[in-house]
Amino acid sequence: METNIKYQRLSIDMFPEEHRKIKTYAAFRGKSIRAYVLEIIRERLRIEEEQNQLSAMTTNIGPVLTELWDNQKDSAYDKI
Repeated sequence: METNIKYQRLSIDMFPEEHRKIKTYAAFRGKSIRAYVLEIIRERLRIEEEQNQLSAMTTNIGPVLTELWDNQKDSAYDKI
């Protein structure tokens, strides 16, 4: 592990019930609250990044692929 990494602190306020749930779920998985929350955040960030990449790929497909995707012959497959 690299020791020159600078970390940022994140502090959030939450309802006691939310904190209790997080603490319980973390304990069930044998993790600290910190490790559990970081795991959840990193997974969500990964999902968001995948969705952004997919959106970028499908938004900027160009006229040739748009014409190929929007044709009557293939529209039968849309119902599947």
